[in-house]
Amino acid sequence: MKKRTFKFLTSSIVIFFAGMLMAAFVSPTENMAKQKEWDIPAKYKEMENPYAGDKSLEKVGEMLYMKNCRLCHGNKGEGNGPKAKLMKLEIIPFSDAKFQAHNDGEIYYMAIIGKDEMPNFEKIISDEEDRWAVINYVRTLKIE
Repeated sequence: MKKRTFKFLTSSIVIFFAGMLMAAFVSPTENMAKQKEWDIPAKYKEMENPYAGDKSLEKVGEMLYMKNCRLCHGNKGEGNGPKAKLMKLEIIPFSDAKFQAHNDGEIYYMAIIGKDEMPNFEKIISDEEDRWAVINYVRTLKIE
């Protein structure tokens, strides 16, 4: 009886540590749920950025990004901010071709309106020009 209990206990410990070892080598994104496609309303798909290319908004966009976005998206938009590890969904880097394929109106919807774990920033960034400043700044973060 003692031998059987010892074997069971030993096997359980070995299995537990093997599982822990495997989990340590699995990348965090493999454990994350895949992001559902965004259902962006036509209004935003057709929206034009009235401040596209406006260099005077760069500092404002950077300041607002650093204050509101970098904790999840990271300093350079790589999706590796300190809070990213706590997210259930994968944060797609801004350099990702799928993200870059979105027009500014679609990015506005994703960044300002949000969904699921991406919060709504309509009250936090209430000025329309400031919102576009963030979108313009995010566009500069594509990793070459």
